[in-house]
Formats: sequence, C-alpha cells, structure tokens
Amino acid sequence: MQKTVGLILLFLSVFSISVKAQSKEEKQVAAAVETLKKAMIDGNKTALENISSDQLSYGHSSGKVQDKAAFVETIVSGQSDFVTIDLTGQTIVIKDKTAIVRHTLSAQTNDGGKPGNVNLGVMLVWVKEKGNWKLLGRQAFKL
Repeated sequence: MQKTVGLILLFLSVFSISVKAQSKEEKQVAAAVETLKKAMIDGNKTALENISSDQLSYGHSSGKVQDKAAFVETIVSGQSDFVTIDLTGQTIVIKDKTAIVRHTLSAQTNDGGKPGNVNLGVMLVWVKEKGNWKLLGRQAFKL
C-alpha cells in the first residue's frame, strides 16, 4: 500500500512540475495569438489592423518581408487565404513589454483560388502598446 501511495505521489510531483501554469501576461499573449489566427482565417481587415503594430515586419518562409499595410492587404484580398490554421508546440517567453512566441503552423490555404497546405515554424514578436499586445514581428521558416 505504501508503495502504491508513493508511486502516486511521485507521479503527481512529476506531473505538477511538467505542467507550467501560464501567468496573466502569458494568457494575454496567447489570446492575442488566437485573435491573430482568427483574423487571418476570416480575412478581417479591422481585426488584422488592430492586432498589428504600425511598425510590423512580417517575414514569410520565402524570404519576402511585408509591412503592416502589405500584410493586411494580402490577407484581406485573398492573395494569401488561410482556410484553417492549427498551431502546435507553442511557447511564450515574456521580458518586460516584449513577448516571443514560437509554434508550428499547419494550415490549409486557398491562395489566389489555388488549394494548398503549409507546415511552417514561426516566431512572433509581440510588444505591449497602450496596454494591448501588438504583433511587431513575424518570421516563418520551412520545416
């Protein structure tokens, strides 16, 4: 009986160490990532403009870099059309008013009416501006 209780306590200890609770700021950044994801799927111009910093540098896996206006227009026009986006393996690191988010992005696309799939590594840089997390930088890379 003591052995069973000991094993259960050991399991719970290991489990509690491996489960890291998100801070309030990490939850806010995670929510901003979800807002960005939804806005990209919906092609919502207002939401994309609101979640992006005016100084946005949006890097694609092809090496192409866009500013805020070009990024928003590419999504809204359907030139870059995300049908679905699945984010996995996400990590969030926050230092003062800057957050770095990394994840794997798997998506179904319909760019310019041509169906496709993408699987990319992504690094996002978020900054807190006037109390809100805004996307300042994004760089995708091929996996």
